Amino acid sequence: MSETTHPVRPSALGVGHPLDLLTPAEISAARRILADAGHVGPATRFPRVLPVEPPKSVVLSHADGADDFDRSVDVTLLDTDTGRTRRAVVSVTAGQVRSIETLATGEHPYGQAQYLFEEYDRAAAIVKADPRWQAAMARRGIEDTTHTFVSPLAPGFFPREDETGKRVIRSLTFHRRFEGDNPWGHPVEGLIAHVDLTAGVVLRLEDEGDVPVPMADANYTPEHVGPARTTLKPLDIVQPEGPSFQVEGTHVTWENWKLRIGFNAQEGLVLNQVTFRDDSGEEPEDRSVLYRGSVPEMVVPYGDTTSTRFWISYFDAGEYLLGKNANSLKLGCDCLGVIQYFDAFVADDEGHPMEIPHAVCMHEEDYGILWKHTEPGEAPQVRRSRRLVISYFATIGNYEYGFFWYFYLDGSIQVEAKATGIVFAGACVPGQPGRHAAEIAPGIQAPVHQHIFCARLDVAVDGMENSVQEENLVALPMGEDNPYGNAFTWSRTDVTRESEGVRDANTETGRKWFVTNPSRRNHVGEPTAYHLIPMPGPRLLAAEGSSARKRAEFATHHLWVTAFDAAERFPAGDFPNQHAGGGIGEWVKQDRELAGTDVVLWHTFGPTHVPRTEDWPVMPVDYYGFWFKPYGFLDRNPALDLPDWSTAGGRCCGTEVGRADPAPAVERVHAITGTGDHPHGHAPSPSPRSAAPACDCKE
Repeated sequence: MSETTHPVRPSALGVGHPLDLLTPAEISAARRILADAGHVGPATRFPRVLPVEPPKSVVLSHADGADDFDRSVDVTLLDTDTGRTRRAVVSVTAGQVRSIETLATGEHPYGQAQYLFEEYDRAAAIVKADPRWQAAMARRGIEDTTHTFVSPLAPGFFPREDETGKRVIRSLTFHRRFEGDNPWGHPVEGLIAHVDLTAGVVLRLEDEGDVPVPMADANYTPEHVGPARTTLKPLDIVQPEGPSFQVEGTHVTWENWKLRIGFNAQEGLVLNQVTFRDDSGEEPEDRSVLYRGSVPEMVVPYGDTTSTRFWISYFDAGEYLLGKNANSLKLGCDCLGVIQYFDAFVADDEGHPMEIPHAVCMHEEDYGILWKHTEPGEAPQVRRSRRLVISYFATIGNYEYGFFWYFYLDGSIQVEAKATGIVFAGACVPGQPGRHAAEIAPGIQAPVHQHIFCARLDVAVDGMENSVQEENLVALPMGEDNPYGNAFTWSRTDVTRESEGVRDANTETGRKWFVTNPSRRNHVGEPTAYHLIPMPGPRLLAAEGSSARKRAEFATHHLWVTAFDAAERFPAGDFPNQHAGGGIGEWVKQDRELAGTDVVLWHTFGPTHVPRTEDWPVMPVDYYGFWFKPYGFLDRNPALDLPDWSTAGGRCCGTEVGRADPAPAVERVHAITGTGDHPHGHAPSPSPRSAAPACDCKE
């Protein structure tokens, strides 16, 4: 611990709340404090710089305007000349290094710091300078490697004697025929360079097979694709009175929702202190739902046994840093409508502030019908749904990942991951792909793989004392309890009575998980609750005993329930790069008490991808996620008071009761804004059960 120097108030660092995003002043201060204490040398780099999560007691007791809380930064230091890796906690308000330790990267279970941006270029230079690599390229008829791309990839964990405890990258090669060419379309199959980044040498070069390098064009930009189609008409999203949300710093209010925006280099987008206002009582009440939500890890394991890919199982957060690789989002491309952007600051490789402008996008979207009913002889009632969208995108090598949080007017939350980009291609003899790969273009194969995301939900349903239940539908056999054979029911079991729970989805029983607050009851006497509705896919398919399974144990189950521990933030551990395995599988062995306490849900989801020809050369977005919906949390539908557009500007269902709108449908088709159900274009017709018009909307 160093002596205190230059203590400052948070406000002097641009901070007004304990959960605010890291500011450039804080990142600079952390570096300066470490340097003043003698911990930074010419070869010192900063692979990861994160905010230290303040204690919940500090956050929950914080009063607006208070300026007396601590702000600390978690800093990883790498000495590139020796490979020494340290981890420090620096209080930027106290001006003090609280702690610093050297990580045991040379001892089991090993582990290395996240990769530096500069190491990608360094690895490429090392490989291209190696005579063996040059000869391998020449053997394939490629003499000019000026534009050839050497892809730096995390090596997994395979304890070879010449790698163990060293900072290693494996590099595959993709040829560019010219500047700007798509390198992923020209994979050099069977050529793998194993690089020691600290020593600056290629440890081994593997050169297997004689598959020709595909040279067909795989470019996708306008100058290569040709003129854009002209048939799509403009679709404008307009909010003439402005958006419905309010923003003060990182605090957001939208309809009944309140929350705080967070962002860091590893997790990317973080949402804090999520509440939903309940207007049903004598006084409105902001009721807590989530203390903190994020997607802190994902793994991309490949199912190919070839030497080129058997070792691939990327941890895109823990090895590469999702947040540090976030895109600067652009209006009209990434986001449509009236947009609120949030800029983020992360540390660059040398520990200086690096701005990511427009890292997070927030806007509103129409989402079709929220509720609707037509009663015989009465005017139809329709209310349109709308959602608040908070999102960011990260580019990791060949893939793009979008992370979207949707907040709905009925109290529901949806989390969605969007996967796009370019599939990780290899080469094959045309018509002869490998057993574990699909041929997606002549001579281009893409191996089977998975993208398994892990969401961390630090739940707080009406407070911190929660329990978790599992619900399954139950089909009853014919008999005394089911005399007609039509009956079925449901059953609930308490997951938290099993201590730390590990569960899997079951589509046959419609399995869901309920987060309840046993100390608060709704008006039918049941504990208030939210329930997690999975959209399950296959769990991790790597075999028991495999390296991938040991390192990505979080992906072996759909749900884990743990007792809150501030140190348990990343399900594959803090440093999964070249790590033998750890994280959530070790945490649950503590067998901690869960019922009626502060619990965390870890939910895994995502695709198992058998690539198709339509995924080439750029993959259309695939969508995966889950819902977190109120279930007995509120005493009735909270969206009953939404505007009835039939009386608010004549925009919806303003026809006379009992009469259909006689206007031909074709005259009422208009381009509209928003997404979801189309509110125009259907001439209402009398219902077979009543004479009331069954319209959805009328302009």
